Amino acid sequence: MLEITELNGHRALKLDNGYLSMVILPRKGADIYELSHRSSGVQFLMHTPWGLKPPSLHPPKDFLENYEGGWQVLFPNINDPCEYRGRQIPFHGEAALLPWKDEVLTASEAEICLRLWVDCQLLPFRLEREITMQRGASAFEIVERVTNLDFQPWEFVWCQHIVLGGNFIEEGCRIELSAKRITTPPVLYEPQTARLAEGQDSAWPSALGRDGSTIDLRQIPGPAAYSHDDAMVWELEQGEYCVHNPRLKLSFALQWDKEVFPYVMFWMPYGGAELPPLTGVYGVGLEPTSAPYPLAQAVEAGLARSLGGGETLQTKLTVGIKEG
Repeated sequence: MLEITELNGHRALKLDNGYLSMVILPRKGADIYELSHRSSGVQFLMHTPWGLKPPSLHPPKDFLENYEGGWQVLFPNINDPCEYRGRQIPFHGEAALLPWKDEVLTASEAEICLRLWVDCQLLPFRLEREITMQRGASAFEIVERVTNLDFQPWEFVWCQHIVLGGNFIEEGCRIELSAKRITTPPVLYEPQTARLAEGQDSAWPSALGRDGSTIDLRQIPGPAAYSHDDAMVWELEQGEYCVHNPRLKLSFALQWDKEVFPYVMFWMPYGGAELPPLTGVYGVGLEPTSAPYPLAQAVEAGLARSLGGGETLQTKLTVGIKEG
């Protein structure tokens, strides 16, 4: 079933296959705003305490101006703003700031398939998303494409900004992720509530705490931990992870092509985000990304992706909800 409606002033596409339901906001960066398990009512994506604000009369210039949580596409930059080829690229890029177009490719009893796309304004790229849900299936697929619309090569960083929360993430949840390294930034964003020592390069999943302890990052604490950290997970053995909630007997699983996204940004706002506008956020971000640095730094390190004129890069992600 597909329903086209409005959510707090935003155009909303509601997909429901009888097992899962999803809400997409095409005019707001093609955000996936909700993902729910129908029979239990569990909603898997984090929502910020202030929620989804109505659209502004003026397009946002910063990712955090109306960050409601959920799942965004970050492109062509992650994290800090930077200058690239004389252009100022904002924090987390521009794709999440732009209104996307959408069309229904299939809407039958057996299958729903949507196409969403946008042409970037700062760099000459087109982004496309095709989301397909089969009736009664516990998983769905997202096919994404990046096309260079210019005649010369351009570089980019590409990330799936997925933050889990809702009524799914709680103390006792556990992360399964096959990797070898975990690094933390040299300067902490919020040192007053950070658990992890800055500037470390440790063996996943054990990280060095600021108090000298060893922290198992697979274990998700509750908001009483009052901590806020971010890190980068490197040297993935597979492009997949699974987050389990043993109390609910539900799991969120993601599979992707690790040649396209060989890193995972690991955001841990476990109740200790104090600085506005993220004050009070609780969830866990596990975000496959093509490079571990902002665009300019990734270019300098030789880690940015590049497409020649007219070239396209396509990849697929599979999301599954597991019971038991």
